[in-house]
Amino acid sequence: VHLVESGGGLVQPGGSLRLSCAADRFSFSNYQMGWFRQAPGKVREFVAARSRGSGLTKYADSVKGRFTISRDNAKSTLYLQMNSLNPEDTAVYYCAATPLFGTRQSESDYSYWGQGTQVTVSS
Repeated sequence: VHLVESGGGLVQPGGSLRLSCAADRFSFSNYQMGWFRQAPGKVREFVAARSRGSGLTKYADSVKGRFTISRDNAKSTLYLQMNSLNPEDTAVYYCAATPLFGTRQSESDYSYWGQGTQVTVSS
């Protein structure tokens, strides 16, 4: 299993970024997918999750209404559209995959992880 995030970078407060997570070497469409993040000095936290087929989504309260998780099974790619970014969103963002049913929020439910992409929100 191979997950590779991209799309991170430096953005000003109020700006937007779209993260991508390209997956290969496994049946992407059979896995629930999620995004997590880890800010400096903090534990990794759940951001968003999307089920494999039904389109069910789940968001952390801190990003609800600003972030959108989506997936393109034909391209084996997961996305995270991030709008209205603020400095508190600064973190390394990770995508993860789990074969377990539903929109999982716990790190321990996920079997596979990418290497992460840095998002910095600063003026």
